Amino acid sequence: MNGLLWSICVLCLTTLGIMFLLKKLNQPYLIAYIIVGIVLGPHILGIFTNPEEIEVIGEIGILLLMFFLGMEINVPDKRSLLITPVVAQSIKTLLSIIFAFLVGKIIGLSLNSIILIAVLFVFNSTAVVSEFLKKHNALKTAFGITILNMLIFQDLLLAPVLTLLKAWNKEDFNFIQIIFPIMVCIAIFFVVKRIRTTREIKLPKLFRAIENDHDLQVFFGLFICLGFGLLAETAGLSGALGSFIAGVMVGKVKIFHWLEHSLIPFKVFFVTLFFVSIGLRLDLYYLYSNFRIILLGTFFVLISNSFMSAIVFRLLKYNWRDSWYGGALLSQTGEFGILALSVAYKTEIIEYSLYKAGLGITCLSLLLSTIWIAILKKIIDKNQNTRIGKVLKHKNLG
Repeated sequence: MNGLLWSICVLCLTTLGIMFLLKKLNQPYLIAYIIVGIVLGPHILGIFTNPEEIEVIGEIGILLLMFFLGMEINVPDKRSLLITPVVAQSIKTLLSIIFAFLVGKIIGLSLNSIILIAVLFVFNSTAVVSEFLKKHNALKTAFGITILNMLIFQDLLLAPVLTLLKAWNKEDFNFIQIIFPIMVCIAIFFVVKRIRTTREIKLPKLFRAIENDHDLQVFFGLFICLGFGLLAETAGLSGALGSFIAGVMVGKVKIFHWLEHSLIPFKVFFVTLFFVSIGLRLDLYYLYSNFRIILLGTFFVLISNSFMSAIVFRLLKYNWRDSWYGGALLSQTGEFGILALSVAYKTEIIEYSLYKAGLGITCLSLLLSTIWIAILKKIIDKNQNTRIGKVLKHKNLG
């Protein structure tokens, strides 16, 4: 018990210290959580030595995060705001596959490695992007909704991708393993389409008794969030997607207004654990021995992902300012990229060295992406202000 309390106290104290520092630098707290994992991991202080145990607990945080996103976001009434993200993500997926094959052929990688690189390009971090949009009050704008719906569509793609990876080296592959998740995805699309035209979902008066009982609120809220996540996992989808759909439905029920207040401490704690587990996974000795390849790979991912995403937004008739900003937001490889790497390594699709390199690049892209977004945003805003200044100066001279 003393050892457990010591570990938790050190975790809280270290997290607080780094959060205060990042608050002064105006950076999101997600960076602090990853840094804490690195500092307290087996290669520095050694407070935590088993990332897998913390990761399993931390995945509950992703479910809660997606649940809150579903509650906060308004499902768009306009059909274009539902169709545009699907088209955008489809184009981005196609560009990612083409780009991965070109890079793979130039470097001389195997087909397995090329496919995995394509997968890493496809998935971005819902946690990082949504927190950034929320911080800058852009989550409920048309542009923010488009980006968030692209990320939700990525979550839909996760199920067939993981199924393919798991069945890659197996002879007893069954197409039903892929077809069933795809059918469930289509059903979810129609459910969301139905919900967007519903102003309020009314429940029996029995549920009103929960409003005045905090203990009932906590366990009922957790049951809804985690229960839908479990249903999604059973259907072959990601639990995060199930929790998001639960949040969208709960957001339409006015008598559940208390849920956010009751569950937000759980969300903060478990999301912290998830990103701490990412920091714990970083093998500092491997990074030090291969720092040139890892850094080059990380910046390659950030730049190429930004460029491909910017092209997608530009093709959808967004101006260059929004296109480059959207590209910056979708520059990193997300938490589902780590899951894809783990599955690929366990099924012997990739060797250990590529798994380590991919893990290092993914973790560093998450760590550096917020800084990358802030830098690009500052450059974009500066160029925009300069352009406006020139226009005003030209008008005054005229």
